[in-house]
Formats: sequence, structure tokens, C-alpha cells
Amino acid sequence: MRAVARVRPMLARVAAVAVLLLSVAAVAAQTPVEASRALIARYHEDQANIDRARDLLEAALSKDRQVETMVMLSYVQFLWGDLRAKSDDDKLAAYDHGRQLGERAVELAPKNPEAHVWYAINTARYGQTRGIMRSLFLLPTVQREIDTILSLDPKNTRAQSLAGNVYMTLPGIVGGDAARAEDHFKKGLAIDPRFTVLRVDLARLYIATGRYAEARQELTRVLDERAPRIVADWTVRDVPRARGLLDSIKDKR
Repeated sequence: MRAVARVRPMLARVAAVAVLLLSVAAVAAQTPVEASRALIARYHEDQANIDRARDLLEAALSKDRQVETMVMLSYVQFLWGDLRAKSDDDKLAAYDHGRQLGERAVELAPKNPEAHVWYAINTARYGQTRGIMRSLFLLPTVQREIDTILSLDPKNTRAQSLAGNVYMTLPGIVGGDAARAEDHFKKGLAIDPRFTVLRVDLARLYIATGRYAEARQELTRVLDERAPRIVADWTVRDVPRARGLLDSIKDKR
């Protein structure tokens, strides 16, 4: 019995070491894109994961300029501009780098919808940050990219979200159209009801047009969602925005 008691702790230590070695091997087996995707999926736990993913992808890109690395880094640049940048200049630099990466990826892989997605989104965010009226020259590029994405991937929810935001944000004189924005948001939700940013943006549109009951319904669904498509975005962005918007219309009828 004493011998068994001595062996058990030893076996436990061996098992722990084995688990650790397997974990290290699994991480080592990941490509930079896979490792970055895993980091980004948990940015709600630690937003420095965005910095880590960016550094990892930049290092990989300096050695081998693969399209999938460019596309993933373009996505990470968008997140960094939105969540980590401390000034408008930092945001503009991040989005500009993201759109340059996206544009190069599109040149190398013109049928890759994700390359078009992040080229378009970074371009739109760059223009929004710079000032809509000062950036109208970018609008044809964004619109062309949206059309391209939807021709390559008709069920692309990010393209529907981007299109809705473009029509919602632009002044009417240069193409803004609330009805078309609503149509894009609803098409996106029909494809993926758990892509919660679409509900937040649809609620923003309802608020702008005085449809407060419908806005409350969408925002409540965001807060009640138990299986959001992108947990990190839902946690860090969509839930706080939904709560803030609900509070802003609490006295509206």
C-alpha cells in the first residue's frame, strides 16, 4: 500500500508534464494565422491579444507574404484601430495599413471574399475617421468592393453590415438611404440571426427614424443572446452599445 501511495503522486506529475508537452506541441503546430485567430477569438478576456496577434502576423509577413496572412492582419488592423488606438492619428494609421494590406491581397487573390471584406471595411473606417465629406473619393471603392463581395459570397454578413452602414451614414445628397440600409441589415440577420452587430446597427437606424419600440426589441435581443456568433465582439462592443442605446431611448415612445 505504501508503494502504491508513493507511485500515485509520481504518475500524477508524469501526466501533468505530458499534458503540458502536448499543449506546447499544439501551439507550435499552429500557423501564425491560426494562432492569431485563436488570440482574437479571446480578445474580450485580454485586449492585448490584439497587439500579440498583430506582432505575430507582422513577423510572419516579413518572412513570407502569404495572402491569408495579409487578410488576417488586415482584420487585426481594423480591430486595433477600433479598440487599441489612442488617437485619431493612430486610428487612421491602423486603418490605412489595413486597407493597403487588403488591397494587396485582393490583387493577389481577386476571388478571395475575405480579402475584399477587409479592404472595404478598413477603407470605409479610414474615410469615416477622416471625415465623410472629405473622403467621398473613397466611396466608389467601397461600393465596388461590396458588390464584389456579394457576387463572390452572397451570404457574407459583414458585407451586408458594411452596406447597411454606408447607406445609413451617408447624407441623402450623396447616396444615403435609410430604406436600403434597413434592407441590408435585415438581409444579414436573415442569413445569421446571431451576428449581433447587425441588430445594434438596425436599432440605431430605428432610433434615427423614431421607431423606438422596434429598436428596443432588437437591443433586447442583443442582450438576451446566449450564443453570439462572435463572442468577443458581443462582449466588448455589442452589449455595451445596446445598453447605452436602450438607456438613451428609455423615455421615448
